[in-house]
Amino acid sequence: MIRDAALNLPVREALPALRAALEGPGAAVLCAPPGTGKTTLVPLALAGLADGGEGDGHGPVRRVVVAEPRRIAARAAARRMAWLLGEKVGASVGYTVRGERVVGPSTRVEVVTTGVLLQRLQRDQELAGIDAVVIDECHERHLDADTVAAFLIDVREALRPELKLVAASATTDAEGWARVLGGAPVVEAAGTAHPVDVVWAPSARPVRPPHGMRVDPVLLTHVAATVRRALRERDGDVLCFLPGVGEIGRVAGQLGDLGGVEVLQVHGRAPAAVQDAVLAGGERRRIVLATAVAESSLTVPGVRVVVDSGLAREPRVDHARGLSSLTTVRASQAAGRQRAGRAGREAPGAVYRCWAEAEDGRLPRFPSPEIKVADLTAFALQAACWGDPGAGGLALLDAPPAGAMAAARDVLTAIGAVDGATGRVTERGVRLSRAGVHPRLARALLDAAPRVGPRRAAEAVALLSEEPPREYGDDLASALRAARRGADAYAARWRSEVRRLTSAAEVTPSDSPPSAAQVPPSAAAPSAATTASAPAPSARDISHPPARYPAPGVPSADAPQHGVRDDLVVGLVAALAFPERVARRQADGTYLMVGGTRAEAGSGSGLAGAPWVAVAVADRPAGAGHARVRLGAAVDEDTARAAAAPLRAERDEVAWAGGELVARHVERLGAVELAVRPLRAPDPGLVREGLLEGLRREGLGLLRWDRDAAALRDRLRFLRRHLGEPWPDVSDEALLERADAWLEPELGRARRRADLGRIDAGQALTRLLPWATGEAARLDALAPERVEVPSGSRIRVDYTDPERPVLAVKLQEMFGLADTPRVAGVPLLVHLLSPAGRPAAVTADLASFWRDGYRAVRAELRGRYPKHPWPEDPAAAEPTRYTKARQARGGADTP
Repeated sequence: MIRDAALNLPVREALPALRAALEGPGAAVLCAPPGTGKTTLVPLALAGLADGGEGDGHGPVRRVVVAEPRRIAARAAARRMAWLLGEKVGASVGYTVRGERVVGPSTRVEVVTTGVLLQRLQRDQELAGIDAVVIDECHERHLDADTVAAFLIDVREALRPELKLVAASATTDAEGWARVLGGAPVVEAAGTAHPVDVVWAPSARPVRPPHGMRVDPVLLTHVAATVRRALRERDGDVLCFLPGVGEIGRVAGQLGDLGGVEVLQVHGRAPAAVQDAVLAGGERRRIVLATAVAESSLTVPGVRVVVDSGLAREPRVDHARGLSSLTTVRASQAAGRQRAGRAGREAPGAVYRCWAEAEDGRLPRFPSPEIKVADLTAFALQAACWGDPGAGGLALLDAPPAGAMAAARDVLTAIGAVDGATGRVTERGVRLSRAGVHPRLARALLDAAPRVGPRRAAEAVALLSEEPPREYGDDLASALRAARRGADAYAARWRSEVRRLTSAAEVTPSDSPPSAAQVPPSAAAPSAATTASAPAPSARDISHPPARYPAPGVPSADAPQHGVRDDLVVGLVAALAFPERVARRQADGTYLMVGGTRAEAGSGSGLAGAPWVAVAVADRPAGAGHARVRLGAAVDEDTARAAAAPLRAERDEVAWAGGELVARHVERLGAVELAVRPLRAPDPGLVREGLLEGLRREGLGLLRWDRDAAALRDRLRFLRRHLGEPWPDVSDEALLERADAWLEPELGRARRRADLGRIDAGQALTRLLPWATGEAARLDALAPERVEVPSGSRIRVDYTDPERPVLAVKLQEMFGLADTPRVAGVPLLVHLLSPAGRPAAVTADLASFWRDGYRAVRAELRGRYPKHPWPEDPAAAEPTRYTKARQARGGADTP
């Protein structure tokens, strides 16, 4: 018989409308505030268990699957439902998470993670025997949940229209989900949550915004102080939200001794006993420090106060560097509401928000959908296995970004998971998808197992699939030994995962992997781990008899299955999983990955000094110029060459380096140079491209620009500005783009920097003049190099400023001219000079100057230059280049 606690849950009032929606359209969006029972009572009601009998008379639904985003939520939901029925887990209610299944023959409600449900759908698209699926906490927009929803919509449309589907959440885009579900009705449950006071508690000290995984210590100190404040000001337990495990540990350390108050740390890696203790409540007052796992599906008994740091972790991918990791971001408004709601589930409560009220409105409404920001390699493989390689036919709330999907397809093609031409999944791809780990790791598992044995490969891959605790160190070989002897929660999960992966690796493959398959640097890998210790592992040590190690991806029948050293195993597996991150030590101590990313090992790292490493986890600290290797494995050159073999190339390279053209024959492994020798007779085309690169880097000043050449370029720039076509664009960008049109044949004859300096840029520029239209002949008329002034002198025009060219001329030579000289219809800016050649006035309107400005200039200069004429009416005076005396003698004197 179901307990009274379930009968009193507020969501019960929405059950009739939900049942009507499922009996009609067959799908619904359920919006129910935290604590209303959507996670527990709804599945029991759908399964006919809400009244404790074999049926409740409200329809045929009897077997229900509930999909939760996290393992901790799946276990907690199953335990809560079993408690409501007065049963143990595994009877009417059970759960399945990766590596753990607790169900029985009478189980009618099964709680699973979305990842488990994805695997189940790929094996059995009809979900035989399942009547309804509830996708819980869909507001979190995890990629697996979005994918599960899309697949289930396909199943309903093509195979099982009778399958019931519910998208449930406390805070979500109800209209969006209703649209994706084909216009499904939205069912809302009124909450009876208790009132929650909001206390705005920003830090008094400035807090730097998060960067990567980094959180400002000032904020963590403030969060700890706010927790202590909440303890003083409020009754009940305190639930504090922090972005990650590291921040939880630091805040716990700052809280210190709180006089009998128990401090618990809850996150995905926490031991099951700790998770159970948090959910069971306690006699002492408690502080629960938690990640986002406590936002959804979990009721923490006794909590009356929430302290919210305002931060969350989301996945991000740097396709340029081939790095994928979690990053710290500001939590969304939806997450803030979820967190605050935890304080009012059992009684009135309060939430202390560690930011200013003015900032709240600027927060994003919802979390970033993972499909928009995460690595899509696993998603693309799932879509290909489903029969829709491009995911264009899937009913998704947000379409996957084209660039991320292209990068994912490159990876899948390289590891042989999909056909490069069609994108369709291969038999190998199906097997990779069923390994239950990222495709990179599945590739490493299957290709390493024939060489080192299934269990040894599984041990290394299990470490890569969930990053080991920091205390295990950054050396994967040491971490492997720590996991074997460990008694912590991570070691227990690792051993369970090893057993699962060993079984997956022992299945005989029905296809052959691609030869030396590699993963291109355009697609990032999952957040994972690795490192190995010196001496560097040798691929030759793995092969037997000792010979050159066969290319990864090609099973070796002679390879031993046992007795291989740990450092060799982890080095091989890490290189197979992350071939584009195989890196060589450079002269400055940094490592250059074959994918082109430069990284450095941390101080005290076991990798320091290793000639080659395979990097599994790297990030870029705030302000750092390079990535930082957090986990990697030392390997030897043979293993590096074998793992990244398709990136190996030998070619002639001509490049601009150190201000000169350098020609070399280079053997490369991606971006890493293996061997270099000088090239005596480089290809002329490569030389030409190298010289153009020099011009792009150092500018067109490498050419010979005399005064006439520079003046011609200025004249052409002026005409382009005011007349447009057909006058050529002579900007640096345009000239470099059209180098073949104006620098040939001189550029084709050049072989070094000095040859560029002998090219007459002015002569070359004349090739760009509009000869074909005849306009070139008008160059001197439209933009003359010199113009004649009233005195008869021909004065050079300065076209440096294309907006307004300048005519610098002695004032006396312009007497009698009322109209300002023009070129191409543009009035010149006249710089009127003193007899000594110094500027006396500047005007673009001579008539106005003679009328208004000349008198002041005359008063100032005629005493200084008495030999020169200063008539009272310059507009009517005779222009002259000479002094008054020479002018009287017909120009015999010196001016």
